[in-house]
Amino acid sequence: VIPLFVLVIPLAASAQSLPIESSIAQTPFGDPDLQGIWDYRTMTPLERPRDLAGKNVFTPEEAAAYERAELDERADYDARPTVHAKFWLDYGTKLTTDRRTSLVVSPTDGRVPGRTAVAQARARARAEKRGRTHSIQDRSITERCVLGFNAGPPMNPGAYNNNVMLLQIPGMVVLHNEMVHEVRFVPLDGRDHLPNGVRQLRGDSRGHWDGQTLVVETTNYTDRTNYMGSGDKMRLIERFTRVDDATLLYEYTVDDSESFEQPWTVALPMTSTDGPMFEFACHEGNYGLTNILSAARAEERQGPSNTSR
Repeated sequence: VIPLFVLVIPLAASAQSLPIESSIAQTPFGDPDLQGIWDYRTMTPLERPRDLAGKNVFTPEEAAAYERAELDERADYDARPTVHAKFWLDYGTKLTTDRRTSLVVSPTDGRVPGRTAVAQARARARAEKRGRTHSIQDRSITERCVLGFNAGPPMNPGAYNNNVMLLQIPGMVVLHNEMVHEVRFVPLDGRDHLPNGVRQLRGDSRGHWDGQTLVVETTNYTDRTNYMGSGDKMRLIERFTRVDDATLLYEYTVDDSESFEQPWTVALPMTSTDGPMFEFACHEGNYGLTNILSAARAEERQGPSNTSR
């Protein structure tokens, strides 16, 4: 790491409440150094709760009360039967440092914009496919531990595995998510996106530098990709800015006019962690689907009167 100089970073309007003076560093090959393991868990909800309409930021006292209430509610949850033991859950214990009431910063109401008629029809069609499946082949890829549900892109806090390792080599950035050990390679050499007919569940990412900020554009999603109601025409713009040694500001904008009434933007500060980032062992050996099937066969052997579903 090569220290460069001290720079006052004028953050985007989405994070203008965090004016930070930061020592910027470079990699040996001259790019801004964003490397590290970054923790993006937070209590701050994606959307502003409706009972907080018009309130962008908590006071320090309100933030402390909100955090206490959330922890009390989790304690009650822990007392109820659940598929997850308490020690597996890692929602975070603090709001973002600027005490925002939502991760969504645009629109200013802190809410994901309304869905279009096309998106609503697509959601109804997807809902019809949920529930009991006809065969083993119909079970989801998430259940098979093939694709993580908070790794993105875009990345969002979830119940656990809220870490991403960012690595840099000349002409390439690598994003390794803890969730289902997802790895995304982002070329920085100016190459074109894949042809429009080539579609991928996690899209096709290309990056470039805008000053000290890494900008990543992802397109070419499939019609099976769904983020808050998005479709295959989603264009995602992510921005990564290191604002100090301990903080990486992650912002993203969802642009999908077929699905949403307007583009929308999220700002999520990530915190540096020493690690290590452990191997993701889904279902302790990826046996989730095996256990579902073996339990069903056991119920069948017990007879119809003992079968719960």
